[in-house]
Amino acid sequence: MLSLASLRAIGAYLRQLWSTPSGKIGLTLFAFFAVLAAGGASFAPHDPMQIHYKAERRQVMQLEPPSQQFLLGTTYYGRDNLSQLIAGARIPFLVGVIAALTITLVGTTIGIVAGYMGGRIGDVLMRITDVAFGIPFLPLAVVLVALVQPSLWNIIFAISLLMWRTTARVIRSQVLTIKQFPFIRASQVAGAGNLRIMVTHIFPNVLPMSLLYVAFGIAWAVVAEASLSFLGLGDPNSVSWGQMLYGAYLTGSVREAWWTTVPPGLCISLFVLSAFLIGRNIERMSDPRSARPSQ
Repeated sequence: MLSLASLRAIGAYLRQLWSTPSGKIGLTLFAFFAVLAAGGASFAPHDPMQIHYKAERRQVMQLEPPSQQFLLGTTYYGRDNLSQLIAGARIPFLVGVIAALTITLVGTTIGIVAGYMGGRIGDVLMRITDVAFGIPFLPLAVVLVALVQPSLWNIIFAISLLMWRTTARVIRSQVLTIKQFPFIRASQVAGAGNLRIMVTHIFPNVLPMSLLYVAFGIAWAVVAEASLSFLGLGDPNSVSWGQMLYGAYLTGSVREAWWTTVPPGLCISLFVLSAFLIGRNIERMSDPRSARPSQ
């Protein structure tokens, strides 16, 4: 559904984001975590899953405090905490971005179709949205991930299954207003089809709100993934910040080794902060009091 006008609007929003201090902070933090996620273990000083031993006694270097060899100490199982922290950026980033794009795409599509088409189609789509609002997210996600084998894609599916609902309702309310503008009526009179009108005229005008929900969706998805991983429902074959917190809690390291909990908790907070700073600036730029519909 991305038209040339939509791509230009995205470029304009990125330039406006960079023009504000909070936007620069948000974009810089987001780019930093993107680089960590792309580089993964190649940036890590050690193998994230390697167990380190003391040379003289072959004992596991368990909960070693930060030192020159291990800048953020070791875990209960003798693994380098910094290496796990760097490698752990991949899962939250992938889950956040993919789930956010999915829920925004689904929510925007449902909102545009329901708002523009109206009638029985709109009523059915909104009743489905109401049902989605009536289902609590975290209990459903826990049940879904617990019933199937925990994996990256199952977590993304569980997060995406319900979180589109707010996007759909907000986009629909915007579409109900936009479709009353004269240029929409002119397109209808000129013989433009419903699909063409929704893609070329309505979608560019709801794009700012969609971008807002992409940013907020990333934050929600990262928190959801960390919550599921902390409950022991994360992908067992990968490292993530939520799993690091789960491991620290499971082994009792929380009470005696701050370096096993503070770094992953701080990374989750900073990643969520970057998404909210970007989203807050998009919200400010798309203030309806200053926005004008593009034709």
